[in-house]
Amino acid sequence: MTSTSAPSDTQAPTSRRIASLDVARGIAILGTFGTNVWIFTDPQGMVGYLETVGGESLPIRVLQTLAQGKFLGLLSLMFGVGLAIQQASAQRHDRPWPGRYWRRALVLFLDGLLHFLLVAEFDVLMGYALVSFLVSALLILRPVARTRWVIAAVAVHLAVVALAVVGMMLPDADSGPNTPGPNPYADGSFWDLVLFRVDHGLLFRAETIFMIPLTIAVFLTGARLFQAGIFEPGGAALRHRLMAIGAVAAVADLTVGIGGAPLDLAGPAVFVGRYVLAPVVALGLLALIAEFYQRRAVGPVGGALSNVGRTALSCYVLQNLVASALCYGWGLGLAARYGSEHRLAFTVAVYIAVMAFLLAASALWTRRFSRGPIEMLMRRAA
Repeated sequence: MTSTSAPSDTQAPTSRRIASLDVARGIAILGTFGTNVWIFTDPQGMVGYLETVGGESLPIRVLQTLAQGKFLGLLSLMFGVGLAIQQASAQRHDRPWPGRYWRRALVLFLDGLLHFLLVAEFDVLMGYALVSFLVSALLILRPVARTRWVIAAVAVHLAVVALAVVGMMLPDADSGPNTPGPNPYADGSFWDLVLFRVDHGLLFRAETIFMIPLTIAVFLTGARLFQAGIFEPGGAALRHRLMAIGAVAAVADLTVGIGGAPLDLAGPAVFVGRYVLAPVVALGLLALIAEFYQRRAVGPVGGALSNVGRTALSCYVLQNLVASALCYGWGLGLAARYGSEHRLAFTVAVYIAVMAFLLAASALWTRRFSRGPIEMLMRRAA
């Protein structure tokens, strides 16, 4: 499906970089790691995290709730923004859309597949690539048609969430694979972990499949917000509405996440927070970032975050690779040594170390290159 025309609302200016856009990407990348770091620092890896999430001590629960799902939602919104920018660029240069974009989506899917097999079983890139095939085509529709798609996708998502919560509350609900014998995260080699991901591929990819309707809705919403001028001076009213909605959702999310739910309801509470409330909080975060930089130049902090945002894909892969090398048995094996007795302090230390490394590496790289290394490879391949 191709088209050289697009609805008039795609005329938002895209010829210059919007400062808050890169900052938002950087915050999303570093914030997403705030969720994923708990997986790396658990001695049982992903399996242990799934078994204990929601049942940790109060300080850990607070930190997990602050990051859980919100920055992934922000990252998804920014992906939708990126699609809108690419569509507008194609229109300005009189190129068909989606046109060659589908080649880029295929390259992203292959990149995500390698990332899943070699680095992290919670990879989001495969799901993003699959959904972007559909959403890139939907962007040529009129806004009212895209709104219907969003409503339908959200309805499907909420229905599946309701079914999943009911299933989690049934007796003997299984939350993850059993790992009798050697722990592949602590005791296995790099290749052992690859085989473990292959053996449990369907289970580890279940979240990607489950999130397809939500991802469709968030991508389309991100594109629509960009086209509606959320990053422009005239978008103040839109930003203020979204910040108010996000604030209400944040209070509800904190109440659900750390409100002291009984242990047997901790899993469902985290599930609702991550997949229902957190995406709404992400809307408020996006509006807050856009509003903040309407009146301020990008200072040193914003510049550092912007560097991460300009190399977002590379930083996403790199942070998971570095954390794996620090925590898993094929690397330094620190999770098995410190992840049980010093869970909180160890996790905070790993997060700070990896974040500092990403900020330094992205700053050095962007002094010479405008894109990250993986972004450059993808551009050439597509």
